[in-house]
Amino acid sequence: MTTTQQTDQAAAPPTAEGDQLQYDLVVVGAGFAGMYMLHRARTAGFSVHVYEAGSGVGGTWYWNRYPGARCDVESLEYSYSFSKELRDEWEWPERYSGQPDIERYANHVADRFDLRRDIQFETRVTSAVFDEAQHVWAIATSAGDRVRARYLIMATGCLSAVNLPNIPGRDSFVRESYHTGQWPKEPVSFAGKRVAVIGTGSSGVQSVPVIASQAASLTVFQRTPSYSLPSANGPIPVDEVQQFRANFEAIHAANLKMPGGTGSRFTAAVQGSVLQVPIERRSDVFGKAWTAGGFSFMRSFSDIATSHEANGVAAGFVKEKIRELVRDQETAELLCPEIPIGCKRMIIDSGYYETFNMSHVTLCDARIEPIEAITATGVRTVKGDYEFDMIVFATGFDAMVGSLTRIDIQGRAGLQLRDAWEAGPRTYLGLAVTDFPNLFTITGPGSPSVLTNMMVSIEQHVDWITNCLEYVRERGASTIEPTLAAQEAWVDHVNDVATRDIMHTAPSCDSWYLGSNIPGKPRVFMPLPGLPAYIERCNQVAAAGYEGFVLA
Repeated sequence: MTTTQQTDQAAAPPTAEGDQLQYDLVVVGAGFAGMYMLHRARTAGFSVHVYEAGSGVGGTWYWNRYPGARCDVESLEYSYSFSKELRDEWEWPERYSGQPDIERYANHVADRFDLRRDIQFETRVTSAVFDEAQHVWAIATSAGDRVRARYLIMATGCLSAVNLPNIPGRDSFVRESYHTGQWPKEPVSFAGKRVAVIGTGSSGVQSVPVIASQAASLTVFQRTPSYSLPSANGPIPVDEVQQFRANFEAIHAANLKMPGGTGSRFTAAVQGSVLQVPIERRSDVFGKAWTAGGFSFMRSFSDIATSHEANGVAAGFVKEKIRELVRDQETAELLCPEIPIGCKRMIIDSGYYETFNMSHVTLCDARIEPIEAITATGVRTVKGDYEFDMIVFATGFDAMVGSLTRIDIQGRAGLQLRDAWEAGPRTYLGLAVTDFPNLFTITGPGSPSVLTNMMVSIEQHVDWITNCLEYVRERGASTIEPTLAAQEAWVDHVNDVATRDIMHTAPSCDSWYLGSNIPGKPRVFMPLPGLPAYIERCNQVAAAGYEGFVLA
């Protein structure tokens, strides 16, 4: 679908009732999901208001401005698909663009489609209570707003509720400290400073090389080593951009048939089973994929994600690469993971392993030397005290659900969403929740979301939600919500698919996909592997008159 700024003017104006403004939709969050939801709802003639906690648009790419922050999906595909004009006018400088360029893209989209006039910045939604008598959501914000809306659309993101580690004395450090997910807009200087980075997930792996290039010393505290692949990043050849634009519709359609919603351009390079290829051929294929960079390595053979034995072969190749790249073999062994490759979110880096060859960079493995406390001047481990001028917490997020359960959301009979999800999130299609009428979650738990190119999943969800709301409006209904039977059947389906996804649910793989990075969080595999089957099911539900939902 191609739209222009002018089509947005069709949106209905809000109505006033007493001192409470009435909207058709309130959207929470102005990242890529919230912006597209605003645009689509406007074109459908709904009145919309968006609340955003930050001072600007971009969501993930507004908050995560830590040094080295970069997307792991190629920029040409990590872009909106709904407007040909937008695709043709925007130029990405790199194959894997960094945070500043992605944030600039988000601002360009907001300006091009005049989105800011319906976004209220620096405002958090603190509570949302469903009024059963009036069939509307009563919403309160940190700015003192009291707003009522027919629909509440949560575009709060899967990775936005930061996780600060529960280390004794964490807040006692009197010098500089930052969390990668709440990085300041103002420049942070590492020059001449003794820096600690706690955490070696994506943000830790991406930031370590940049910090090391400036700091007087850097100590990296690692709990569990991660597999990281080289990005081989660089400018995108002009002819590649031209070919992509010329063949976009076919590429996009093919991507929708890929498990992760991306990568169809590279499927021709995929080999058969790694177990049926001679060792020398196997090494050659792996080597070329490693050099090509990005997720090419994970696509090099067809059974890396489906066979433990094949996965072990691929993991073994990466470990040998680590041993080649890191000169100190004791450090190299500490950097070698003992889990299936791909069971945690894969990381794309720019010189991470090589950073440990620098004389002022030290790896401290928390399995051998656990952290006991944060002190006023540094970090205390079982072996003694380290003094630092700065601590960087690269400890991730309360993924998938934290941004939802940290808001006081109350459905029927005052049921709180956090209580409904006490034993783990339960949704229908990852889009809606029983006993919470007219509430929709974009890329919520129970949908493919974080296992995909998020731009593809966002657009699919927003388009589905908008079509659904038009369907409800045409029938004059006041509410829509999933039946308990439909929700329970979907939860069973997600669990069944997850148990067959041997890489992500391996017993040795404690990942944020399962919530295991948060103490006390139920250990439930939250995303749903397999985008094509999911899209097909969503389409079937809509075609059957929104099967599994009740309109009232």
